Amino acid sequence: MFFQNCYDILSKYGSSLLLGVRTTLIVSLIGTAFGLVLGLLVGGLRAVRLDITSSSAARFFKKIFDVIANIYILVFRGTPMMVQAVFIYYALLNVIHWDSMGAAIFVISINTGAYMAEIIRSGIQAVDAGQTEAARSLGMSNAQTMMGVVLPQAVRNAFPAIGNELIVNIKDSSVLMIISITELMFQAKSIAGSTFHFTETYFIEAMIYLLLTSIASILLNIIEKKMNHSSSLTLPMSDTDPANVDLIQRKGAERKGE
Repeated sequence: MFFQNCYDILSKYGSSLLLGVRTTLIVSLIGTAFGLVLGLLVGGLRAVRLDITSSSAARFFKKIFDVIANIYILVFRGTPMMVQAVFIYYALLNVIHWDSMGAAIFVISINTGAYMAEIIRSGIQAVDAGQTEAARSLGMSNAQTMMGVVLPQAVRNAFPAIGNELIVNIKDSSVLMIISITELMFQAKSIAGSTFHFTETYFIEAMIYLLLTSIASILLNIIEKKMNHSSSLTLPMSDTDPANVDLIQRKGAERKGE
C-alpha cells in the first residue's frame, strides 16, 4: 500500500516534483557559484599580509576591510539561513521589488560566501610559505603572488570543502520555501497537503534529495581526481613542476649569496 501510494503520487504529481528539482538545482548551483566568487574575494583579501613597504593608507583600508569581513562572516555563519531569508527578503522587498527566486539566489550566495571565505583562507594558509617567498624573489607583487601562485593552489587544496558546500546548499535550499520559492520542499508540502499522504510524499522527497546529492558527490569526486592527477593542471610556481623547482632553488641561492 505504501509503495502503491508512492507510485500514484509520482504518476500524478511527477511534473510538479520535477519543477521543484529544477528550481532547487538552479538556486543551489548559481548560489554556490556566486558564493565561491565572493569567498575568493573576501578570503583572498583577508589572507593578504601587507609588508613594510605598504603605505599607511593601504594599511588603514586593510584594517577596515578586515573588520567588515569579520562581521560579515560572524553574522552569516552565526544565524540560520531561514532567518536570513525572511529578514533580507522582506527588508528589501519594498526597495528593489524583487521576486522570490532572485531573493533566494541572493540569500544562498551571501550565506555561502561567508563559509567560502573561511574555506579559501584555510586553503591559502595550507599553501607552503616557500611558494610565496619564491614568487616574491622573482619580483612579483603581493597581488601577483596571490592571484598567480597562491590562490590557484589554495582552491585545489580546498576543493573538497568547496564541493561540500554545493551539497549542503542542495539540501539547505529547502528552508527557502519560507519565502514561497517553488523548490522541491515547497512542491512536496503542497502535494502532501492535497493528497494527505504525508509519509509517502516526504519519503519521495527524501529519495530525490538523496539522488541529487549522490550524483553531485560522484561528479565532484571525478573533478577532484582529475585536478589531482592531470598533468595539464600543474600550477604556476608549483613544486610539482621540476623546471619551477630548479628556478626557485637558483633564485634562493642567489638571494643567499647577496
